[in-house]
Parts: sequence; C-alpha cells; structure tokens
Amino acid sequence: MLGVSLLLLETTFAQKGKVTTKETEDFGVVKKEDLLLKESALDKSAAAEVIFHTAMQEIGVYDNGIEIILKVHRRVKIFNDKGLSEADFKMNYIARNGIESITKLEAQTYNLDATGNVVITKLDKKSIFNKKVDNRSNQQIFTFPEVKSGSIIEYKYVFRTSQPYIRNWQFQEDIPVRYSRFQLDYPEEYTIIPMFQTLQEYKHEKKQSAGRVTQTALMTNIPGLKDEPFISCYDDYWQKVSFKITNYYSPAAGVNRNYTVQWPRIVKDLMEDEDFGTQLKRNIPRTKELDEQLKLLTKPEEKMIAVHKFVKKNMEWDGDYRLYALNGVKSAWSSKKGNSGEINLILINLLKDAGLKAFPILVSTREHGRVNTTDPRLGQFNTVMAYVQIGEKTYYLDGTDQHTPSHVIPDNVMYSEGLVISQVDFERSISEQEWGWVVIWDDKSKYSQRSHVTASISPEGVLSGEAYIDCMGYSKTEELVCWKEGKDKFMENHFTKTYHGISVSDFTTNNVDKDSLPFSQKVKFTIPTNSSGDYRYFSINLFCGLEKNPFIADTRVSDIFYGHNQGYTLSGSIRIPDGYELEALPNNVRMIMPDTSIVVSRVAQQEGPNMQYRITLDYKRPFYSTDEYPLILDFHKKLYAMLNEQVVIKKKARP
Repeated sequence: MLGVSLLLLETTFAQKGKVTTKETEDFGVVKKEDLLLKESALDKSAAAEVIFHTAMQEIGVYDNGIEIILKVHRRVKIFNDKGLSEADFKMNYIARNGIESITKLEAQTYNLDATGNVVITKLDKKSIFNKKVDNRSNQQIFTFPEVKSGSIIEYKYVFRTSQPYIRNWQFQEDIPVRYSRFQLDYPEEYTIIPMFQTLQEYKHEKKQSAGRVTQTALMTNIPGLKDEPFISCYDDYWQKVSFKITNYYSPAAGVNRNYTVQWPRIVKDLMEDEDFGTQLKRNIPRTKELDEQLKLLTKPEEKMIAVHKFVKKNMEWDGDYRLYALNGVKSAWSSKKGNSGEINLILINLLKDAGLKAFPILVSTREHGRVNTTDPRLGQFNTVMAYVQIGEKTYYLDGTDQHTPSHVIPDNVMYSEGLVISQVDFERSISEQEWGWVVIWDDKSKYSQRSHVTASISPEGVLSGEAYIDCMGYSKTEELVCWKEGKDKFMENHFTKTYHGISVSDFTTNNVDKDSLPFSQKVKFTIPTNSSGDYRYFSINLFCGLEKNPFIADTRVSDIFYGHNQGYTLSGSIRIPDGYELEALPNNVRMIMPDTSIVVSRVAQQEGPNMQYRITLDYKRPFYSTDEYPLILDFHKKLYAMLNEQVVIKKKARP
C-alpha cells in the first residue's frame, strides 16, 4: 500500500524469568509516599501517573458456549488540575441480549487531611450511570468523588462477555505508567498467539498447569505517548499486545476447530447482517425534489453529485461513527438524523436507485488508526462510506461530510485502504468478484494554498495593504470547517493570534458554496514593522499558515503523516517608503530534499520603489517514516529560517 508500513512498531524481545511487581496491589492499600509525591519520576511535567494497571482475562468453555471474564484493577496518582480528567470513567459495552456486562465495580479516592492521615472516599453506587448509546450498546459512566491535585484514585471491575474475543492490552497511555500487566488464562485446547507492538523492553511468560495455560505480559516505567505534529493516530503507536485465537483442538472429544477467520467470510456475514447487508435492499422513499432533479440529468457523474448533495442537505449526522444502521435506514430517513452507517447506507440505496454502481466500503478514519489488511477483524474499521464506479473512475462519498465535494476523497480516509463490500461467491476467484481491497489515494487531490500581498510601508513604519488568499482542495475543506465557527472566530485564529499588532479594517470571502472554486478571502490590514535606529524589519511570510516550524523536537516516535500532497505559493509587491532603501534583496534560493519530495524556491527583485517576491513550496509525498525524521528536521530548520528571514530597509544617507 504505497509504501506505508501498517505495523509501525515491531516486536522487541521477551525476557525469561519470574514476573513480579514492587507495587502493592491490594485494593484500598496505598502508599503514603505516593500521596505525598509531587511529580512523576518518569516525566516531571506529567499531570498524572498510572501507579499500576492490571487485568486477568479468563476463558471458560461450557456446554452452552464460551464465557470470557476480565478482571481489571487500576490506580492513578493525580499531580495537578490538568490531571483531573483521569477521574472521569466511561466504558462502552454491548448490552443487546446480555452479550456483555460490567459487574462488581468498586472505586474510591484517597487524600491526606491536614494532619497527614489518609482519607478514603468511596464511590456511591447511585453515582454510577448506564447510558444507552444505541440499540446495541450501553455506556457506564461515573466520576470519582473528592478528587483534587494530589489525590490517588483507584477502581476495579469485572467484565463478562460471550463473544470469543480477547481485548488488546495497552501498556502505554498519554501519561506515564509505572507498571502494566495483562494475564490470559485459558484451556490448553486453545492455541493463542501474542503479538507485541513495543519499542521498549517487555516480559512475557507462559505457564501450563492442570489443563490450563496462563500467559503473562508486562511492562514497567513506560513514558506517556506525547502528541507530535502530523501523527496519524495515537492507536498506531501505543505500546501494546494483542492475542489471536487460532485453533481449538481436543483429542478426547475429537474436535479440531480452526478459528482463523478470513476476509471473505467476514464480508459474507456482513452482507447477511440485518443491520448492514439487509439495509442495502430497503426502498428509501424518494422525494419529489430529488426525482425532479434526476429527470433533468443524463450524465452519471451529475446524478451522483445530485444524490450526494441531497443526502447531505437532508440528513443530520449525530456525530457517531458506525458500520451499522442500528436503527434501520428507513427509521433514520424518517427522522432525518442518524449515525455514519445509517446515513451512508441511505446514500448507497439512493445511488443504486439512480442507476449507479455503488457499494459500501469499510474504512478507518485517520483518528481511528490504520488498517492491517493481513489481520481480518471488523474492529479495525469505524465507519462505512459509498464507493461509486463510473467508467474507469472511482469515487468515495461520505454523506456526513458537509464540506468535501463528490469528486474529492474525504481527507480523513485519504491515503488509506478500504474494503469494498459486495456478495461473495466462493466458487469464483477473488479477481472475478466485486468485493475486495482498494487503495484510497489520488495524487491530484492535494492541500493547496496561495496568498498575494500588495502593500506599502509608511514613513512611520506601518506595513499596510491588501492580501488575497485562495484555499483549494483539502485547504478549502479545512478552512470551511473553521469558517463554520463564525467570522469573528475565524479572523481571530487566522490573523489576530498569528500576527502581532495586526489590525484588519475589512475582510470578505467568496465561493463558500461553490465546490469547483477556491475559498477566497480578501483582507485589508496594517502590521507594524520592527525598528532599530535607522533600520526597519519586516517579514514577507504572510497569510499562508507557514509561520511556525512544526518540527522542533530532536527525536520523534511517530511517523509523519500528512495524508496528502501539498502546495503553497506566497507572492507580493511591497512599496518601500521615500527616504528608505533595501539594505539587500532576499537571496534567490532553491532547496530540495535528497529524494526531491520537498522543493522550495524564493525569487525576489526590485522594480523602482517596489520589492516583488514569489515563494513556492511543494510537498510531493504524504508520508515520512521515523527513520527519515533527521532529514525532515534538518530541512525544515533551513526552510523556516528562509521563510521567516527579515527583510531590512534603512534610511538613505543624506547627500
């Protein structure tokens, strides 16, 4: 898939030996020195720290099926007010038919009183709430009582499920973790394979006794995963372990079951699911408005755009990403509101009704994480979109996305892989079928922005003039999301907070609702220049969003994921005031990355009192690995030094 490594972190090594912990894990027994602790030894800036997080998952097999019991225990130290969010507990579970449940929940808060004694405040059971998420799932919610800076919070619970699924265990969090352990206990008839995604040392131990197998995996002193610019998704980089059930073999019972599921079976089951495949056969009541539009259109692309716009106009997204139409497409259509699965399955129905070749495509948005095509699991996806084929062209439509036009791939799935869903015929080869994997990528769709400034500097040192800013492609999509928050907020974020001392006297926009045209902005502005004696300084790096270098850390854990190619153009003409002259024109510069994937050039010249300039910057790759970060770091230091280089003018010497 275009060179993207789907498993970004590789297994390190397992240490043999006894697995132990120095932490006291008895519920209700905390160390006073932890309550007195002011900062984390792993990260002095951390707002909180996990003292320990442990779980034991037991698999039991009975005549009526399988039961999995997960016992979880977690203790956290809070250092300051920023860590108070740790006191909010939320957990989803499948409530339908009692498939999953949460029981034996206990939680309490520890503080020190004025005399140094430990005060324990238990969670009142009445403060635990069960919220219905949809017709499949519930969410259990509570907040720890009496939590403040310096508190320790602790909880434990038992989670039960009848689904043959082992949860991934995440050693790492966004705060430091002293100790993290996961134990898996299961009948010896099962073959279960652990798969580690780690950067640092871990321990793995496997024991067998009395017909049971216990695997223990642990890590200690794990730093919090820091936010880094252009990270695709936290979940792609957590240090964690997953377990895969591959086989069940019982010689005594003469049973040998292969649990290795392949994608064709998953696709077939989806097509037969009442909340998915069955919903593709529903007759969505069309309206006169859409029918009248379609009668006037002959080209398939025009019909596709009309249906897409109609769904976006008439359906309200509830903000929930789902694969399924949990309430049914007809119910969602009637209420004009639904989750992403309901809205996009409605879209597919209407596209089919319009005579178009449309299929569901399972995708994982950028925030959800990358998909590993070699690991057949539906949980890797978080939503469904419409996949449309017209001749040799393919389109990816999302009915929840109000700003991306039909011909542009939604940015949150650009440069990923999707699974097209259709009928599976086991008698035919995969190449002969309509379902399968596709690479979601278009090198012509990119993030494009250009700005042109016409300005002059007054004798008092004020730079004033007009700027014209055009945003195209993914830049337009991004800007329209900001614009939706309101003009004042938009101007504050784009001008006031960015340019010191700027004053905007007029601001207008164009083409907000025109898909094929740039989102254009015109701004009249004044910005004071800096001065020192007879010299004045100003920057020509204006109104293109390139003011600050995002890559300043010496090291990096995550890959750099732009998700699209990019192009920037900055141009302008600035009039130098009478009595001043340029000390020197900015040098003409051209810089290129060793692999030619980033190219920047600057050209400047003087015509009479006017200094004219043009800067172009192109990113021709959407992804860079951590191994390439030193090159990216060095290039961007030089790039932003050039972009932010001050132009100097000085008073002319008197004759």
